Amino acid sequence: MGIVNTHEAKTNLSRLIDEVRQGAEIVIARANRPVARLVPFRGEQRPRRPGYLKGKVRVAADFDAPLPPDVVHAFEGEG
Repeated sequence: MGIVNTHEAKTNLSRLIDEVRQGAEIVIARANRPVARLVPFRGEQRPRRPGYLKGKVRVAADFDAPLPPDVVHAFEGEG
């Protein structure tokens, strides 16, 4: 991963884009402090398919039952 300052990034943007297309990641810094990262575009995600996991996931009958007191106290920092 290379680090370049904003002036260099503006001056060499085409070259930096070529590097990124080859798989590199470039960090752009201002006053030696990273402010942005130039990374390859991965493309759009496939659309979600409702019902894809139908029949593959099971929710327990007591899923929304109250928690035991000791577990509640542990979450609340009292135990």
